Amino acid sequence: MKKVSVRRDRVRDLERIDHALSEASSVLAGYTPGFIDATRKTGGDPVTEADEKVDELLRELLPEPGEGWLSEETADSPERLAASRVWVVDPLDGTREFVEGIPEWCVSIGLVENGVAVAGGITNLVMDQRVVGSLATGVTLNGEPAAVRLIERIEGAEVLASRSEVRRGEWDQFQDGPILVRPMGSVAYKMALVAAGLADATWTLTPKNEWDVAAGTALVSAAGGLVTYPDGSIPTFNNPDPLIPGLVAVPRGIATAVKGLIG
Repeated sequence: MKKVSVRRDRVRDLERIDHALSEASSVLAGYTPGFIDATRKTGGDPVTEADEKVDELLRELLPEPGEGWLSEETADSPERLAASRVWVVDPLDGTREFVEGIPEWCVSIGLVENGVAVAGGITNLVMDQRVVGSLATGVTLNGEPAAVRLIERIEGAEVLASRSEVRRGEWDQFQDGPILVRPMGSVAYKMALVAAGLADATWTLTPKNEWDVAAGTALVSAAGGLVTYPDGSIPTFNNPDPLIPGLVAVPRGIATAVKGLIG
C-alpha cells in the first residue's frame, strides 16, 4: 500500500511539474533566442529578463507551505534546510546559448525529498522536447515512455560534453579515446537527453550547482541510469552549500568503464 501511495503522490508532483513547465514555456515564447538583451552577474555569467520572469513564475507555482526553494535566480535562504521537500530549479539553464540563439537551453525543475532527487522535468522549447519523470513512475519524452540506452561497452559511446569545457580544452584528454564527444550547452539539457535515450552519457569534472543537475539526476536515475559525483559517490541535495564537485550520468552498463576513463 505504501508503494501505491508514493506513486499516487508522485503522479501529483509530476502534474505540478508539467503544468509549471507549460506555463514557463508560455513566458519564454514571448522572447526570440538570439535577439536577447543580457546583463552579467557577479562572476560573469549572463542573465536575462526571461530568466528572472520564469524564476518568479515558478516560485509562485511550485512551493506549497512547508516546502523549500533553491533557484539560481533567487537569493538563497537557510530556511530551505529545514524542509524535507525542496524545489531545486534553474529557470533557464543555458542562458548563454539562449542569448546566442543556440537551441541548447531549457527550463529545469527538480524535486528533492530528504536529500534525494526524486522527480524532475526539463523542457527545451525550441527542440519541442519535454522529459518528465520520477523514481516511482519512470520517465516520459513528450508523453511517451523513455529510458537510458542499454549499452554495455564504452567504445563508440556518444558522450555529451559542455561546449565551454571543450573550448577550454578540458575534454582534450578524451579526444583520442574510445568515446564520441559531442559538445553541447546546458548541463540540464544534456542530462535530459541521456534520460530520454537520445544520447549515451554525459559528465562534467567542473564544479556545478545543485540547480544545474537536480532535475537531471532524478530523470537519469528514474530512466534506469546511474548518477554519481566524479569520485563515484552518490550525490545529495539541499546541502548548505549547493556547489557540487561535478557529475557523471551514464547507463549502468558502462559505469565502471567511465570511472576508469575519467580517473
